[in-house]
Amino acid sequence: MRTDELDYHLPPERIATRPCEPRDSARLLVCSRTSPEIRHLQVRDLPGLLEPGDALVFNTTSVVRARFLGVNLETGGKVQGLYLRDSDPTPEGEPCWEAMLKARRFKEGRRVELIGHDGRPSGITLRLLERTGEEAGAWRVVVEGGAGVSSGELLERAGLTPLPPYILSARKTQEITIDDETDRASYQTLLADPARTGSVAAPTAGLHFTPGLLAALDGAGVAQARVELCVGAGTFKPVETETLEDHPMHSERCAMDEGARMAIFEHARRVVAVGSTSARTIETYAALRDSGLPLPPSVETDLLIAPGYAWRRVDALLTNFHLPRSTLLAMVSALFPEGMDRLRAIYGEAIEREYRFFSYGDAMLVLP
Repeated sequence: MRTDELDYHLPPERIATRPCEPRDSARLLVCSRTSPEIRHLQVRDLPGLLEPGDALVFNTTSVVRARFLGVNLETGGKVQGLYLRDSDPTPEGEPCWEAMLKARRFKEGRRVELIGHDGRPSGITLRLLERTGEEAGAWRVVVEGGAGVSSGELLERAGLTPLPPYILSARKTQEITIDDETDRASYQTLLADPARTGSVAAPTAGLHFTPGLLAALDGAGVAQARVELCVGAGTFKPVETETLEDHPMHSERCAMDEGARMAIFEHARRVVAVGSTSARTIETYAALRDSGLPLPPSVETDLLIAPGYAWRRVDALLTNFHLPRSTLLAMVSALFPEGMDRLRAIYGEAIEREYRFFSYGDAMLVLP
């Protein structure tokens, strides 16, 4: 697949800068994998669109305060960064992270002091060890001032909500200011499990659910299953190679317990993935199951789903509208026999009808 096939033009004013309130009032474009019909509803209409015996599959990962601001102690320059994951400690036992850093003239040995929520130095300093090859601008850093403290606790002291750059840029252009505590609540799904931390981006399709909507779905006989995929920064990395198949697909850890496996593979009439991360988890475990291999509690997945992919267990998908030239867009297009031609037409109608796009935006439901 040529990468330029994943392109489309989005007017910048269609980028959502904040979520709908209440969450289930977001607009919902409903389409079918096999029929040309398109309906325009709201997320709260889901109970009437699904059927008894269907199972909604949620990603219950929770988002850490992975974004941070700091000061280069050598130059005094401002630094922006994103925690990616814990790394192996140094031979001396010093804790390390992998982090993406945005600043000029970085080199090994530089030290960055993180700024706390009150605008003052947090007492946490990052010392640059070496570049890593997984993401552009990624470094392995020593975390000074964090001995004996978990990364999650350190980020609670000095981290910010890891909103995607396009939201921050759109807010700046529109002169919109929203405090981080508001985003902290908005950018976490209702079903996020505090024990399942580590994601640096939210599984955004799950942001649309409210207690009332979950109760209505339960009353309609729609089951719920919960899986986990720890969302990494690579999820939103644009495809920069000439063809999609040459794109170095990122790897993420996913998990599915025995209860979820029974609900998805044994009991569900139809499986409705809530978001691309749930879909990748389901399809990863389905491939293992079909191969006869034992199903581990968790597994690393680098599954790339694109047009021509033979879906194993996902029947329907609830998802937001995705960035051009992204693997997420390729995944959604793989649901349709016509691939990107059909999806491009659907996106065109959504743009014409002024749907809100990306992480805080509206949703679409692709039914069988």
